[in-house]
Amino acid sequence: MNFCGQKSYNGVAILSRVEPEEVAFGFQDGEDQEDPTRLARVIIRGIPIINTYIPQGHSLDSPKYAYKLEWFQRLKRYFSRNLSANKPVIWCGDMNVAPDSIDVHHPEQHLKHVCFHEDARQTYQDTVSWGFVDVFRHHYPRKQQFTFWDYRRPDAMEANRGWRIDHMMVTPSLLKYFQAIKVDVNARKADQPSDHTILWAEFSL
Repeated sequence: MNFCGQKSYNGVAILSRVEPEEVAFGFQDGEDQEDPTRLARVIIRGIPIINTYIPQGHSLDSPKYAYKLEWFQRLKRYFSRNLSANKPVIWCGDMNVAPDSIDVHHPEQHLKHVCFHEDARQTYQDTVSWGFVDVFRHHYPRKQQFTFWDYRRPDAMEANRGWRIDHMMVTPSLLKYFQAIKVDVNARKADQPSDHTILWAEFSL
């Protein structure tokens, strides 16, 4: 494969076969932002690709959790201001939300967790409803597949006590170009891995 190379923008590495037409960070709405690199937008061959690292939330009684819910609401406004649901758009990243019971081990134990609490899931789904489709769940409606295993629990990977909190979203016009989507668990099994693993999707444009 031929790549134009990896380039760093504001400390964020972007790897692409072609030079991005645009690279931008943050909500760009005039409001304060904790870390603009939590939201990165690149345009490649005319298609906006949004990558987000949603705040985790810490605990339900923490201001960080309220900030997380507002972050989703702000993100939905960002989509409405900058994009069109009728055109190709990709949104991916660490969403820090397991949308449904199938997306977390022992869901009954996590009802008050900031990544599975009802408010977080509702706010997340409201953001998705702007015009996105969850590619993995669309093609695998009943498959349990996690993308995150807590590194603080040494047996989490072997026991498959994980979460699906990393997601790939597209607007409906891209679904007809779908080829494959997969979670690469081998990356999580490597020496000194991230507690997240790789989610990738392929579209034939």
